[in-house]
Amino acid sequence: MNSDRPLAVDLVCHHSRRCPAVRRIEVKARRPAATTVELSFVLQGELAALSFPSRSHRRWVRGLWEHTCFEVFVKPENGSVYHEFNFSPSGEWAAFAFSDYRDGKPFGERLQPAVTTRRTETRFELDAIIGPELLPGVDVRTRLWIACGAVVEDSGGTLSYWALRHPADVPDFHHPDGFTLELASERHAY
Repeated sequence: MNSDRPLAVDLVCHHSRRCPAVRRIEVKARRPAATTVELSFVLQGELAALSFPSRSHRRWVRGLWEHTCFEVFVKPENGSVYHEFNFSPSGEWAAFAFSDYRDGKPFGERLQPAVTTRRTETRFELDAIIGPELLPGVDVRTRLWIACGAVVEDSGGTLSYWALRHPADVPDFHHPDGFTLELASERHAY
């Protein structure tokens, strides 16, 4: 990606659990600087039929994927190391550093990504900026592959799973084949 325009892609719902109240989830991603990733998630649908966590303090919290949340996984081009970021509509967030597939630990508890949300009757938007303090080892030459996902809880408590790609029979945002979106630094042409 070598322009100022973000990449825009739609997430698809995993076949195991449909959510008719959601019409579309779009993600816009860009890398305006070598060590920064900006994301915008836009969920469109019948929001009254969905469950959103109540507003809370911006803080690091485990288990956000048990309710509606938006996720991104960032992996440098070579190797098996990657980071997971969870963003809740509540303002809470979490991050994990992985040395290999699902082999990870909490990360960044004392840091703070920039997250904003907006909501209307039919649209929920969440913007997140992941800065250099949350992307260790990334520089202008590092190509990044990302996997984006969303967990959406309906008003009955049923979860649906949305991703760029679902390479497995069960929802698995960590699956190596889910990292399908390449983000090159906009300030560096390859």
